[in-house]
Amino acid sequence: MTQPTDMRAEHLHTALALAAAGVPVLPLRAGKLPFGNCHTCAKNACGGRPNMKNAGPCHCPYPCHAWAAATTDPHILNFHEWEPAWRHATAVAYHPGGAGVTVVDLDDPAAVQWARVTLPATRTVTTTRGEHWIYRGTMPSANGVRPGVDIKSLMAYARWLGPGAGATAALPDVVRALAAKKDPAPARGASQSLTVPLRGRGGACPHRTPTYLDRGVSMAVQRITEAQSAVHATVYRTFLAVLSTHGRCGCLTDAHVGRLVTAAQAKGESPRHCTDAWTNALTTLGL
Repeated sequence: MTQPTDMRAEHLHTALALAAAGVPVLPLRAGKLPFGNCHTCAKNACGGRPNMKNAGPCHCPYPCHAWAAATTDPHILNFHEWEPAWRHATAVAYHPGGAGVTVVDLDDPAAVQWARVTLPATRTVTTTRGEHWIYRGTMPSANGVRPGVDIKSLMAYARWLGPGAGATAALPDVVRALAAKKDPAPARGASQSLTVPLRGRGGACPHRTPTYLDRGVSMAVQRITEAQSAVHATVYRTFLAVLSTHGRCGCLTDAHVGRLVTAAQAKGESPRHCTDAWTNALTTLGL
C-alpha cells in the first residue's frame, strides 16, 4: 500500500537530515526490510557494490544491495530512481558501521536486563520490543550472539528510531568478545598494524605513479582535516576509500599510512580508534 504523501516526505526529510550529519541512510519497505534489487542487480549479477565484502563494479542508481546502498549523498537520496522506494517506504534505516558506531540490538526485556547488568552505560534508543544500545566504534556484525541480542555495525543496517538518550560510550571489549564467541575465526586483516604497509598482490600497478598516489593521499588527508562533524565516520570512510583504490596492489607505504593516521589523530582520534577504523576497512574489503 502506498504511503501518504506527508509520510513519504517525512521519511525523506529524516534521511536528508541524517545524511547531512554524516550518517549513511536508506529506505525500508514493509516488514523493516530493504527494497529488493533491480533486474540488473538481481542475484548479485552486477558483481556487487565497491564497498561490499567482495568489492564489485556496481554503480546502480537504484537503492539495491541493502546496507551497501546507504549513502550520505543528498543527490542520490533525491534521485528519480529512488523516488519509488521513498513512495513505498515505511521507515528509514542507517548503516551503523558507515556512521562509525555499533548497535547492540536487544530484542526483548530479558536481553535489556542482561545489558543493564553486563554492559557499560551508553546512548540508548527504545525499540518496539526492546532497546538499541549504541557505542562509538565499529566491528563485524553478528546475529544471535546470545538470546535476544544482535550486533549491527559493519555490513548491516539498523532502523532509525530517533537519536535516543545518554552519552555515547566507546565500544567495550565485552561487546567485541560476544562476536568473537559467535564466530571464533579471526577477522581477515585483524593483525594489520597501522605502521606496516598493506603489500597487496604486487605486480604491475596502475597507481605507482608517485604524483597520482600522492594526490590521492593528500585528498584523503584533506577530507579528514576538514571534517566538522561525524569524525569517526569520516575517518573510517576515508580509510575505506584509500584501501579500495590502493589496498590490493602494494602502493601504500608506511609514510602514506602515517599521513592518514596523523590527520585522524589531529582531529582527536585515538590510536585505538585509528587501528579499529583501519582494521574494519580491511575486513569490509576482504583484504
